[in-house]
Amino acid sequence: MWKLVPCIEWLFKAEHPDFVARIAAARALGLDVVEFHLWRDKPIDAVAQAMPEYGVTVSSFCVDPRASLVDPAEHPTVLAATRDAIEVARRLGGARMILASGFSRPGVSDAEQVGEAVKVLREAARLAEDSGTQLLLEPVHMTVQGRNMFVQGIGRGLDIVEQVNSPALRLLADVYHSAMSEENLGEALGTRMRWVGHVQVADTAARHEPGTGTQNWANVMSVLRERGYTGDIGLEYLPTLPVAESIAQARRALGI
Repeated sequence: MWKLVPCIEWLFKAEHPDFVARIAAARALGLDVVEFHLWRDKPIDAVAQAMPEYGVTVSSFCVDPRASLVDPAEHPTVLAATRDAIEVARRLGGARMILASGFSRPGVSDAEQVGEAVKVLREAARLAEDSGTQLLLEPVHMTVQGRNMFVQGIGRGLDIVEQVNSPALRLLADVYHSAMSEENLGEALGTRMRWVGHVQVADTAARHEPGTGTQNWANVMSVLRERGYTGDIGLEYLPTLPVAESIAQARRALGI
């Protein structure tokens, strides 16, 4: 039912420093979809050429540069970066584009920050919808210099995606970030799986292969199954094993 999608930002990197070689290596292991992080430092022309050559598609990549959804001063950057990413998404066969919220703004109410995120995401989603592409909002558990990312958990992310209410925006439900935010996955998802466009996994707390940490993967996969998720499972973790062994370990833990 589920297809594994390695994040070649990290997976295959030790074995294949050359980025495009990771696409061929993924296909050699029977994986025909990949994803990565920021795009401006990647050889996009070579990636686009390698996709049909190896029979591999790109699931998603991050809008670049990253900018804040909750700060209106950064909204022009968000929209300009989205426009640039749309052109890359088209070149990569309709790959989806990932956005994170940016850090919380001290002294600004929660409601105002949600409102700003909804406002700019509606504009960005309109750009994506007009171009036939799709955005993914990713909750990220991160603290830098005492400031937390505004959208850290799946629950808040779904609240925002629902308010935007666009077919061109879905949630990237990252099980690692959700767990680090101390969410209950089933409660966070509730009955809103229709708004989830992608799922990524890594174990807690060191962000390595599923099965190497404290996450109850049987429960995670049961929740996804019960909620009706049939999409891809992104392997976005820092491997501790050679890549073939690492992916085999992930398969065992996830039951895929």
